[in-house]
Amino acid sequence: MNDFLKNAVSGVQLLQPYQPGKPVEELERELGITNAIKLASNENPLGPSANAIKAAQAVIGDVNYYPDGAGHKLSLALAAKHGVDASCITLGNGSNDILELVGRAFLSTESSAVYSEYSFAVYPLVVQAVDAQARVAKAFSSEHEKMPYGHDLSAIFSQITNTTRVVFIANPNNPTGTWFELDELNAFLNKVPNDVLVVLDEAYYEYMPTEFKPDTLALLNQFKNLLITRTFSKIYGLAGLRIGYSISHPDIADILNRVRQPFNTNMPAQAAALAAIDDAAHVEKSASLNALGLLQYQKAFTEMNLKFIPSIANFIAVNVNKNAMPVYDALLREGVIVRPVASYNMPDFLRITVGNEQQNNRVLVALKKVL
Repeated sequence: MNDFLKNAVSGVQLLQPYQPGKPVEELERELGITNAIKLASNENPLGPSANAIKAAQAVIGDVNYYPDGAGHKLSLALAAKHGVDASCITLGNGSNDILELVGRAFLSTESSAVYSEYSFAVYPLVVQAVDAQARVAKAFSSEHEKMPYGHDLSAIFSQITNTTRVVFIANPNNPTGTWFELDELNAFLNKVPNDVLVVLDEAYYEYMPTEFKPDTLALLNQFKNLLITRTFSKIYGLAGLRIGYSISHPDIADILNRVRQPFNTNMPAQAAALAAIDDAAHVEKSASLNALGLLQYQKAFTEMNLKFIPSIANFIAVNVNKNAMPVYDALLREGVIVRPVASYNMPDFLRITVGNEQQNNRVLVALKKVL
């Protein structure tokens, strides 16, 4: 019995910690195997660019000093890239940190937040930690013609009440890989009350094909209640350095910076991110590899008579036609780590990160074996 639990705030008492993907080292230690692969946490199989590595190495000798708490150079570079003022940028320890800042700044026991079912697990964690009310909208059904398991923005809007302070939406969404288009988002934002903050999570934005990639930054001038989060963890390959950011109206950024912890982004992370911003070749190579990998999985799943959710992110969710946990466990014994998503109320699905061709082949061979 944890005697301190009764002293924790009520939201935290019921909170269950986020469960990350299983580390390769842990699996190899547990099973006494080698050469395991991890395609569970939506990491870039190409890793960071050479420019980012060089930049991080260049400052490593100075880590006895605190980093620039404001991330001035990086904020200016992000502002220039996105055509906004630096006062619109908030840096986070990953974009996950921005979600936490939003919860601390805008939610309380007297307010509510809205998000869709099958949404990123951190949204409910943020809401519950501050003991706010979660209002969960139904997603599109598994049989939806256009976007099975996707966000139904009309259903999300219908959950907004006079207590709602924040709405979380993701494009593309994790763990489904589903998306919505610019006209849908624009219509949604036009209906949302001006005093409700809409957090648009674009962690996988750079993976979106051009024809599906909305110019959401253009909406910031029209909708002062819009906050866009992005990250360097995915296509830029800097997940281990933990750095992301948001773009919003300066008034919102000012509020977030009031609760942002001092030095929340470290020196090597800032340097690597600054170098990665303009490395278009690495981004293009990563996106191209991912597009081929998605096709590889889709073709294989079709041949295996396995249903999958259409995805434009760097992962794909596949229905294994049975409880996925025993399949996940069997894959572990094959040295393959993927992600079960029963916690998202998707017990028959596995979410598989798109790796390189060889990694994808290994997953598919193992999956065919255990099924």
